[in-house]
Amino acid sequence: MAVPRKAYPTPALEKGLDILELFAREPMGLTKSEVARRLERSVSEIFRMLLCLEERGYIARAEGDDRFRLTLRLFHLAQEHPPTKRLIAEAEPIMQDVAHKLRQSCHLGVLNDANVVILAQVDSPISPGFSVRPGSVVDLMRAASGHVILSFLSDHARTRVLEQWQGNTHSKVPRDLETHLRSIRKRGFEERESYEIQGVINVSFPVLDERHTAIAALTVPYLARIGESIDVKTVRAILKTASERLSSEMGFKIA
Repeated sequence: MAVPRKAYPTPALEKGLDILELFAREPMGLTKSEVARRLERSVSEIFRMLLCLEERGYIARAEGDDRFRLTLRLFHLAQEHPPTKRLIAEAEPIMQDVAHKLRQSCHLGVLNDANVVILAQVDSPISPGFSVRPGSVVDLMRAASGHVILSFLSDHARTRVLEQWQGNTHSKVPRDLETHLRSIRKRGFEERESYEIQGVINVSFPVLDERHTAIAALTVPYLARIGESIDVKTVRAILKTASERLSSEMGFKIA
């Protein structure tokens, strides 16, 4: 079957949009040669487009760095529908429901600069409880949510994040990380004792987009209470349903 011809071909525009969409999937940025290779075009063909996008403020390079990254210009153009605000808006009622059902706190985390940033948090309706302040920054390797998000990134994106983490921390990636991430992806969630607080078990599920890629993680720092019937198994079940609801709102569809 022949592919229908476009009535009004606009190759330059399509090339520019391809570049922007590629950068949107690569938070760690790309060099011009990487862009050319990923889009299967020549470096000379890509170079002028990158210069134009840089001059218009859509992409930028840090001083002494040849890697381009998206700026917030596209975000500002989309003020009526900003992705982060939308994610928070969709997540908050779901998190409220989780906190109410489990009588535990719940928070939403995303990756930023190879760290986990807490975008939103809902307190437990009863005391005592454990919570994380919105805006908190947590080391990627010391967060259940960080491991969950890493597990559901593409191999290329995960490699970039880990490279930046190594550059930021001057540390080596744990030897067993790859095996651990495969295990998380297989079972679909992370569950482990807190790296920071004794007695807290972090249960974390990914929030997926239409490409089945993690854009965030929902986490419950479970704190067992004397006489409480809610156990970790219950936390897993309710948080799984919540993450699937939020993923659906963000465009994820089961294949």
